[in-house]
Amino acid sequence: MKQSILFLILLAPILAEAQIITPTTKGKFGVDGDLRANVFNGTTIGSGDDWFYMTPGSGFNVIDTTGAAAIIAGYNSDVSPWPRRMASLYRPMSVRTYTFVNQMLWLDAIWVRDYHGTDTTVFTSGSDKNAMSPADWTGGIQGIPDKNDILDVMMHVRRAGPNTTDSLWMFGGVSMDQISGNRYFDFEMYQTDINYDRASGNWYGYGPSEGHTAWQFDAAGNVTRPGDIIFSGEFQSTNVLTNIEARVWVSRADWTTVTPTGFTWSGLFDGASAGSSYGYASIMPNAVGPFYIGLGCASNTWSGPFGLVLQNNSLQYSLPGPASTTNGRYNTAQFIEFAVNLTKLGLDPVTTVSGDVCGTPFNKLVVKTRASASFTSELKDFVAPTDLFLAPRVFAAADIPIFCGTIGVSTLQVQNPSGSSIYTWSTADGHIVGPNTGPTITVDAPGTYIVTQQLAAGCNPYAYDTLTVAYDPTCVPLDNNILSFKGAINNGIAKIDWTVAQNKDVSYFDVERSFDGRNFDVINHRDADVDKTQFASYSAYDDLSHVTVAPAVYYRLKLKNTNGGTSYSKIIRIPFGLLIKTMSIAPNPVRDMMQVTITTTRNDLMDLCIYDLSGKVVRRIRTDLQPGVNVISVDNLSTMQRGMYVVVVSIGEQKLREKIVLSK
Repeated sequence: MKQSILFLILLAPILAEAQIITPTTKGKFGVDGDLRANVFNGTTIGSGDDWFYMTPGSGFNVIDTTGAAAIIAGYNSDVSPWPRRMASLYRPMSVRTYTFVNQMLWLDAIWVRDYHGTDTTVFTSGSDKNAMSPADWTGGIQGIPDKNDILDVMMHVRRAGPNTTDSLWMFGGVSMDQISGNRYFDFEMYQTDINYDRASGNWYGYGPSEGHTAWQFDAAGNVTRPGDIIFSGEFQSTNVLTNIEARVWVSRADWTTVTPTGFTWSGLFDGASAGSSYGYASIMPNAVGPFYIGLGCASNTWSGPFGLVLQNNSLQYSLPGPASTTNGRYNTAQFIEFAVNLTKLGLDPVTTVSGDVCGTPFNKLVVKTRASASFTSELKDFVAPTDLFLAPRVFAAADIPIFCGTIGVSTLQVQNPSGSSIYTWSTADGHIVGPNTGPTITVDAPGTYIVTQQLAAGCNPYAYDTLTVAYDPTCVPLDNNILSFKGAINNGIAKIDWTVAQNKDVSYFDVERSFDGRNFDVINHRDADVDKTQFASYSAYDDLSHVTVAPAVYYRLKLKNTNGGTSYSKIIRIPFGLLIKTMSIAPNPVRDMMQVTITTTRNDLMDLCIYDLSGKVVRRIRTDLQPGVNVISVDNLSTMQRGMYVVVVSIGEQKLREKIVLSK
């Protein structure tokens, strides 16, 4: 049987209606102290989502397990603590953000393996507290008691259906090294882009109200701006009594004068000091009924495909298979998972501010451990801020951006379509042929066309892109003299081929290239072969090996006739890069910190990995990119061995590589 953990809500008037203390399923996700999809409460049922996939069925794993076998192989081949077993790992959701799976809207999910042992993300001052501003926290490197040492954390947010009336659920999981005694944790969710610099031990990007973002209300108690949230919990190895409370960051003035419409103050308020203007206030839902679920794992519970690395550097891992006493590596209550009904608790964006079924309740997650049950007790270990809910913004292009001499048809296409996003096109001065929804449309008139992206059906608009299809009456389309015009890219070299029927009528050709389908530059000039009067074939080459561009590269021919006339071919579009135009790293050689500069054409997620020459990943950073120049700082490199490494930047299927040298 699973070891249940009773969740007591502090100052709750009716405790029996506040928590669920038995295994249950919410939004088709099993909350049962187990990590296996299609398994519920130790029994294979063939359905139900969970953190990982091990048992066949209709349920899905929410965490991407790509590369798990290679990670385990690396653990087994290198038993030293650094740089492998004690290092951090990160895995995102198994599908793209905001994807419908079995009618459930999956907003996002993460799994993070924390640094441990000699931990590089630890509160070191001995006086850091929850309600302090992160500006006053002191991070650093040191050993930590096993009862406070975080091993792995995970979080998943989904809506239990496609509609705004479906509850928004947050699922969390945390494992710690010690299995005896009381253990205390916090899941803190920020509205801002908070981040932690490991080299200096300082925090940046926190909120404006004494280090946090405060919830704000109008006179009637309606939320006008959401703020930071924290869930604090406790669990034990025996008696398994757990207290958990929800708090929101709020001004003391609002806490004493405002009656919120979405939730109820439950009596607790803690700031950095007795006179703080802001603090974390405990809340309860207005509606009766359970809204928390919490369960600890049973002995020998499978810890997932990435295994479990303990503080003493030992690896606990077994291959997937039928559940048995040899197929699990968590001890009793070493892993706890919980679920919170954010809608019932009054923290759902649909019911607070935006009314958007795709609205997000927060932007970043920090998981921490505390010394005691007191909310204001000393902070110990932490998992550095992790991004959530980052979705790529729409980017579109036209295959014929200019109608040359005559108006024809052009295809407008989203270059980075997401399966769950809804794309709607509109125009005030052009004309759309056929449907105006979907990633591709056809137009037959010049004008300005706007594509609106919704992350899922029923969501508010998320992003826009604008295209202009122009008309040039002075441009003459190429006549039947050209028989073929085509191109292909191999190993970064584009080869353009064309054939004409009446070569004697041609003076020269200009090959023109564009990266956006709108603005063209001459990249090659070819004089006509005077020895050929009729059929003639030509080729031109374009070196793209050092250029990485948006989703495609475009070419057209400018043909100068012997009679002085000029005409153009149709435009050909060749798929090439995805996002990145350039990447540079400085300084190189590197001592302790380097800056990676990336020029992009649109928003997206980026994975940056540093590999040693044996192929081991020694550092990984996941962040979002914005159109334009992005600078990503990578620090604390002096802890790595000196030598040569390879930096690999991945965005979707695109990869860029650059060698670096770490020097003394």
